[in-house]
Amino acid sequence: MPISQSVAGVSVAPLRDEGAPLTGAELVRANPYRPWPARITSITDLTATEKLFEFRFIDERIREAFRHEPGQFVELSLFGVGEAPISISSSPSKSGFIELCVRRAGTFTERLHQMQCGDIVGIRGPYGRPFPFDEMRGHDILLVAGGLGIAPLRSLINNIHDERSDFGKVTIIYGSKSPAEVMFRSQFEMWRHRKDFDLYLTVDNPDDTWDGEVGLVTKPFEHLEVDPGRTFGAVCGPPVMYRFVVEEMRKKGISYDHIYMSFERHMKCGMGKCGHCQIGHQYCCIDGPVFNYWEAKNIQGSM
Repeated sequence: MPISQSVAGVSVAPLRDEGAPLTGAELVRANPYRPWPARITSITDLTATEKLFEFRFIDERIREAFRHEPGQFVELSLFGVGEAPISISSSPSKSGFIELCVRRAGTFTERLHQMQCGDIVGIRGPYGRPFPFDEMRGHDILLVAGGLGIAPLRSLINNIHDERSDFGKVTIIYGSKSPAEVMFRSQFEMWRHRKDFDLYLTVDNPDDTWDGEVGLVTKPFEHLEVDPGRTFGAVCGPPVMYRFVVEEMRKKGISYDHIYMSFERHMKCGMGKCGHCQIGHQYCCIDGPVFNYWEAKNIQGSM
């Protein structure tokens, strides 16, 4: 315990013991802009253009202090290349590592896809407003994802999976352009065979091997049974799908304030400073990326 010192009759105590090491939380608070070194510990090919990366912070203090909630994102740095915001795909219930699903779509992501296990990157965060996980407890959950939108919803799905007894009926709808673009196939197979998950997969352009639905992501709503009074909806995918999915949820009677959407905008700094992700009068990186329908409805250009 630091010993108080008297200065001009006023008792003054040092802010901290200078000899004690900083905790992980203190390190992060000291400079929120600093990316912390993390090692790539696993790389999984999902499709021809998407990979799932697992990262572990090198500093054990940062690793233990890092906490996130479903729907949040981090800023991923490739030293000498740049940084980009990426949604967290792993569940908050799993500590010690984070998973990021990344599509190869430009210089930054091309360089990341060339990296190997053992390579070092920088990570800062987490940032953003998450899905209201605690508010969702005790309710049925309807999750609808299109394309890469499954990445942030996977964090929510896996968190629900790990605390399954706290939730009612869980329905997952996932749409892709083709079977070759369906991500997380092994996990979908697991969910398909569980009696406490209802899974609907649909593609626009099937091939001879496809045995799921054919059509838009709204197709499964035609035969979906929903208890509207106790259901929360969560949506993430291409902007064009939001209006149609919300319309189908409303037809099922789900209230607007129980429909949550994760918007993927071109965020940059992650801290509301640069203005790249401004939607109307709000910043996606700090006011979102998760909004409920009532909030999004009043933001010009959100849908």
